[in-house]
Amino acid sequence: MVTSTSSSSALAAKKTLELDSVVVRFAGDSGDGIQLTGEQFTNESASIGNDLATFPNFPAEIRAPAGSIGGVSGFQINFGSTAINTPGDSPKVLVAMNPAALKANLKDVQDGGILILNKDSFTAKNLEKVGYTDNPTEGDALEKLELNYHVYVVPITSLTKEALSNTSLSSKEVERCKNFFTLGIMLWMFNRPSESTLGWIQSKFAKKPAIAEANTLALQAGIAYAEATEMFETSYVVKAAELPAGTYRNISGTNATALGLIAASQKSGLPLFLGAYPITPATDILQELAKHKRLDINTFQAEDEIAAICATIGAAYAGNLAVTSSSGPGIALKGEALGLAVMTELPIVVINVQRGGPSTGLPTKTEQSDLMQAMYGRHGEAPMCVLAASSPSSAFTMAYEACRLALKYMTPVMLLSDGYITNCSGPWKIVDPAELPEI
Repeated sequence: MVTSTSSSSALAAKKTLELDSVVVRFAGDSGDGIQLTGEQFTNESASIGNDLATFPNFPAEIRAPAGSIGGVSGFQINFGSTAINTPGDSPKVLVAMNPAALKANLKDVQDGGILILNKDSFTAKNLEKVGYTDNPTEGDALEKLELNYHVYVVPITSLTKEALSNTSLSSKEVERCKNFFTLGIMLWMFNRPSESTLGWIQSKFAKKPAIAEANTLALQAGIAYAEATEMFETSYVVKAAELPAGTYRNISGTNATALGLIAASQKSGLPLFLGAYPITPATDILQELAKHKRLDINTFQAEDEIAAICATIGAAYAGNLAVTSSSGPGIALKGEALGLAVMTELPIVVINVQRGGPSTGLPTKTEQSDLMQAMYGRHGEAPMCVLAASSPSSAFTMAYEACRLALKYMTPVMLLSDGYITNCSGPWKIVDPAELPEI
């Protein structure tokens, strides 16, 4: 059975329910600003002290047609007052900006979950693209699935246009602001503040005041709509988690790994060298470190994986803190040179951001598939120390520790991560450099 409420329903009083944790997934076309919406919702959740973990799900880089299932972009966040270790599996709340987003994600939603649908996008053309014969926003189309959803059908695009009717933006620019209207609804529903997002808007669009004003108006309109309409009878409270005292920031596994390497370089007094060949999902580490050349960091994009590891070995021999990063297929190609590094007792750090296999495998799919390879995947007897990150924030600790062990024992060290860890984000207690172990 589907519970569907509308603006004509009677409203006695709005209720507030407390939850220990909740999983929310935003989904829509790759041009709907889904990643931005998720990131800002995450920042507001972090600002009130929730523990959290996120996972962005990007479509293929070769963009699929608008409104198709292949073009759906997603962002999932699991936040709570208890310890959160993963982005979660089944969302309690799905925000679907078009029919493709609904069809691609509906199977994952918990029984009794909440669906928030953008009514304006459920046109005959968009429904036909994904094979819907009945409009899920009308009648009993979702009821046929025999799941107890709570469905909120909101004309998000129309309401955004109405809120921005007095601005100087074009119709296309106005429509792009609908993600902030959606964010406003979600901030109200989960009693999140909006200050962080409002500040971000002003900073991001400082040189485009008309855009800044429009996004601000859209966000505030979304909050006001959710508060005033009779459609939303209930909001939810997720209290702050009991985290150790300190200053926290939101951090991704990629950023944490890069910062761990940079900290080790500064602590050891050695210049940092990263030799790598681009490969999903490890390339972001190369790109992140390339931003910090002022800290005596050299990044080298090699012509192939073998060249990358050989250059890294040369950099270690020359006295650098030497690192190479790759994923499973690249680690396979580095195997012979890793044996050389072991026998010559050179301190290098090898980062393996794992993806699905075997062979070249599945670049955009995560699998912790390389443990045996990390332990034994070299010719002859060439043992290596193997460490693993368990969360985005732990990637900092493990990257630093990998460098410390490599330099202390003059040996290659392999650090295992994966696509989820490197792309996810979570709260990280900023480390006092003076408290880091000496190298």
